Amino acid sequence: MTEPPYFTVAGPADAIGQVDVKRSRFLAVVRRVDTEDSARALLAELRREHHDARHHCSAFILGPRAETMRSNDDGEPSGTAGAPMLDVLRGAELSDVATVVVRWFGGTLLGAGGLVRAYGDAVASALESATVIRREQRTLSRVSLPHADAGRVEAELRARGIAVLETEYAAQATLLLATSDLADAEAAVAASTAGSAHVEPSGTQWVDVRASR
Repeated sequence: MTEPPYFTVAGPADAIGQVDVKRSRFLAVVRRVDTEDSARALLAELRREHHDARHHCSAFILGPRAETMRSNDDGEPSGTAGAPMLDVLRGAELSDVATVVVRWFGGTLLGAGGLVRAYGDAVASALESATVIRREQRTLSRVSLPHADAGRVEAELRARGIAVLETEYAAQATLLLATSDLADAEAAVAASTAGSAHVEPSGTQWVDVRASR
């Protein structure tokens, strides 16, 4: 049984947003990530780049079921930075995503409520420029073809809505296909090759599907 789909943001470019509250500047960066290490790498990168800032607060969500969630206030009062940042990501129903908000203190204390709003608004501002991607678990299969037929068959498969993830060239050309189920691949390949080629199951893989919501 395949996992249900989930949403993330497109890469590789970061989504960036900013809010200014009482001379404090909050710069938010949102990035597509797939591991805790890559989420922490974003934090380390922004600490180096903006070493003059007072706070570098962070949050991330990982996994098809959002099974890993972390946040850090980085010296702000407990629950006023990382938690509201995480809440914005959760409210957008995103996973495999990390965000860091860099704060330059403007000299005026904002209070707990002001901090919660500012950190959350900064992340929401960044998400406004992000492209949302739907990820679906697809069935993989391979079909081997003579080199002379590979280009035509690949074009016909794509025209039929079949995702061709890659092409390997050896004694024959082998196309890696991603479909909702194996029957879809079998039917498309049979139609594109007049029944002369056959597909071989090759497991499953998460695939990005551009989405708008």
